Amino acid sequence: MYEFLQDRKARVWMDATGASPHSSILGNTLERGFGHTPYGDHFANVCGLEVVLPDGEIADTGFSRFPGAKAGPLYRWGVGPALDGIFTQSNLGIVTRMTLWLMPEPEHFQAFFFLCEREEDITGVIDAIRPLRMNGTLRSTIHIANDYKVFSALRLYPWEEMGGKTPLSAEIRTQFRKQLRCGMWNGSGGLYGTRAQVAEARRLLKIALHGRVANLRFLDDKKLELAARFSKIYGAVTGLDLRRTLELVRPVFGLMKGVPTDQPMQSCYWRKRSVPEKIDVDRDGCGLLWCSPIAPLNGSHAAILSKIAEQVLMPHGFEPMISLSVLTDRTMGCVISISYDRNVNGEDEKATSCYNELLDELAKQGYYPYRLGVQSMDRMNGPSGYNTVLRRIKDALDPNGIISPGRYEPTDR
Repeated sequence: MYEFLQDRKARVWMDATGASPHSSILGNTLERGFGHTPYGDHFANVCGLEVVLPDGEIADTGFSRFPGAKAGPLYRWGVGPALDGIFTQSNLGIVTRMTLWLMPEPEHFQAFFFLCEREEDITGVIDAIRPLRMNGTLRSTIHIANDYKVFSALRLYPWEEMGGKTPLSAEIRTQFRKQLRCGMWNGSGGLYGTRAQVAEARRLLKIALHGRVANLRFLDDKKLELAARFSKIYGAVTGLDLRRTLELVRPVFGLMKGVPTDQPMQSCYWRKRSVPEKIDVDRDGCGLLWCSPIAPLNGSHAAILSKIAEQVLMPHGFEPMISLSVLTDRTMGCVISISYDRNVNGEDEKATSCYNELLDELAKQGYYPYRLGVQSMDRMNGPSGYNTVLRRIKDALDPNGIISPGRYEPTDR
């Protein structure tokens, strides 16, 4: 899609995820995934689904079910019960078409980056961001990653320094933060609009984050170009390798403009001994499980989620790689990654055990994931009328269980 838009010099942007450029846009939307721009809530920006039902009948949602409907690709609700949602994270039909809304290219765009030097600073940062998101100053998804997440994006696990042991020691962790010039938490987001709107948003953001973050920086295309051009000179004068920073910043900057990249996929190699020139995480036996609880957009919840991840993952020998994403005006998503080497005997079982314990502990404290992997779709049943309704719909539409048995389907029959 990105190449399609570029070839036509279209003045609209798509929203990209941190997954491979070859990943499915439709698939991510149906999993209710998210990206980076103001159109980052993918399912909130589609309508007019065409669905093949288990018996072969085709159903269109919204106004798209009416011939020649002018608002079919524009107004997602149509008239009558809205059916779009039941075909996301489900096995009730196969979506073969949808209308995807694209974001008009803004007059001006600036990315912002910041870091927190102390782990506890995340509480105040989240609380400072929330009012700006609610009043429309910040419109995009804002991502905040801990230091472990940054390490995995820029390098491999230090097997030699650690003597083959896991997880990463506190001493090496501190050393890496200094080397890579990152904080305990590292945030990024985008400002979109006219030049005046971006300038005002920048002013308000500076005020909100003053004293709460270190090294708040704003970056646009011109500044990025200058930084790349003079990185060698900068390194010669300061002794610091700016190129390593740009290596991480450039793909993130691009994602905020809808430019897909496979750079984040390199983090899957964290526990491997090397990264091949051509990445293929399946071929290379990269292990990755991630748990993605949703929480209220409140700093205290961010601190609790971080603590839970640390208490569960570290005893299993894994670093709690955490990213917090401001998804809506009132909620944030937390992605906790378990990265390992599948070619090591027993690692699949160890990672799965850790994941299950994490899922259980999060649920105990009231945090539930917004999506599940195929290995865990039977772990979130819950005694509720929701399951009854879902079973009845499944039995009515697919009595023979043809489509994806077990996919987000209650098993307590």
